[in-house]
Amino acid sequence: MKFKMVHENYNVFDLEKTMAFYKEALGLYEKRRIVADDESFIIVYLGNEETDFLLELTWNRDREKPYDLGECEFHLAFEVDDFEKAYELHKSMDCVCYENKEMGIYFIIDPNGYWLEIVPKK
Repeated sequence: MKFKMVHENYNVFDLEKTMAFYKEALGLYEKRRIVADDESFIIVYLGNEETDFLLELTWNRDREKPYDLGECEFHLAFEVDDFEKAYELHKSMDCVCYENKEMGIYFIIDPNGYWLEIVPKK
C-alpha cells in the first residue's frame, strides 16, 4: 500500500490577503476553488508547477477573529533553488520570523500566523 501526500489545510481569517502573501512570498497561485452553496465557506487550493502538492486555504464566513495557532509547533517546508534571493525577498516583505543560521534555514510567517520553513535546495 502506498500513500501520497496531496494537500495541507490552513484555516484563514482574510482569504484575499493570505492568497496575495503566498503569491508574492512563494509563487503559489490558485489552482481551484470550492464555494459552499450558501457561501458559508470558501476553499482555495494553491500550488505551483514544481509539485502536485497543494496548500488548501479554508475561509469561514462566520469567523469573527483570527485563529489561535497555539505555539506554532507545526510548519510547512519549502525548498528553494536560490536561497539568498528568497531570503532577500522575505526580509523585504518583513515576514522572516525565525532564523537558524547554523542549520542554514529560516522561517517566514503568513498573515494568519502560520510558520513556513525555507530550506536551500540540496
